[in-house]
Amino acid sequence: MRVLAAMSGGVDSAVAAARALDAGHEVTGVHLALASGAPDRSGRSRGCCTPEDARDARRAADVLGIPFYVWDLAERFAEDVVQDFLDEYAAGRTPNPCLRCNEKIKFAAVLDKALALGFDAVCTGHYARVLDGPDGPELHRAVDVEKDQSYVLGVLDAGQVAAAMFPLGADRKADVRAEAARRGLAVADKPDSTDICFVSDGDTAGFLRERLGDAPGEVVDETGAVVGAHSGAYAFTVGQRRGLRIGRPAADGRPRYVLEISPVSNRVVVGPAEALDVTELVGVRPRWPGPVPAGAFRCAAQVRAHGDAVPATAYPEEGRLVVRLDAPVRGVAPGQAVVLYSSTRVLGSATISGAGAPAARASGATQAGRSAG
Repeated sequence: MRVLAAMSGGVDSAVAAARALDAGHEVTGVHLALASGAPDRSGRSRGCCTPEDARDARRAADVLGIPFYVWDLAERFAEDVVQDFLDEYAAGRTPNPCLRCNEKIKFAAVLDKALALGFDAVCTGHYARVLDGPDGPELHRAVDVEKDQSYVLGVLDAGQVAAAMFPLGADRKADVRAEAARRGLAVADKPDSTDICFVSDGDTAGFLRERLGDAPGEVVDETGAVVGAHSGAYAFTVGQRRGLRIGRPAADGRPRYVLEISPVSNRVVVGPAEALDVTELVGVRPRWPGPVPAGAFRCAAQVRAHGDAVPATAYPEEGRLVVRLDAPVRGVAPGQAVVLYSSTRVLGSATISGAGAPAARASGATQAGRSAG
């Protein structure tokens, strides 16, 4: 097969490209020029897809002896990922830019271009697996649960899964680094990228403030009593405890958490931890990496990249997805993704628009009623 290896400049994508080559495929490396990161105090750029990363990717391609190109997708990235990130926060939601990048850039723009150029598959260093199933290729968790990235790949559709190659899905990170060293790849000891790639200094609140501006407002408790002030509701997320700047403690002395963010009133609502418990999720823009379910089905639902999956029943509806959890989860923010699993297999995903309790939802008195949108 002709394989396009997306090479970020890190150790995972370099070893993935090497393994695709070892498997007998005709491999071409490509680095995506998406965003530049300012150097941190060590003098290294932070995030991913920086000029330094491009140089590291080129060196790895040279060691492997494969053709290498840089594709400038900065304009598409700015529109589909960065602007989406800003719009979601401005609307009081908490987006995951890595999911959006996988959906819109790595497995849409890149895959579409790769197929148009005659490539058969796109290879990446994600820790996930594509396994053959009775209905075609299936997306599964990685063997190493600590490194598993299937959650951020839950936005892929069936066609994208069929054209994806994840050579590292059965490995542990330490083994991948050791292999990179044996292959003479200079990125063997390169630290993992942990920042949002377009927030170069790691200060997400500052990034949002610079682009969205100061927007002073009130912090209120569940009764509507003012207990503090903020300079921008976008700097908060549901479930947050620290940095609330509450000048008036709760009557019972217990800590308070962000329960709701209202962009209309520019208010941040805080309350006790138990008020964060939800047993029903409503999601929009469902995505299915395999056959679309015909009706309700049992599954496990995960709402964070490395969170626990909770037994649940999912109810697909036209244009949306309702998920009822067997046990409550805490601190679910609109804008997050819910990804559904059957054992290790990814069944589907949706962007959360509301969360609460089914009985209370009907009365409109829950967090879901306040935050859906």
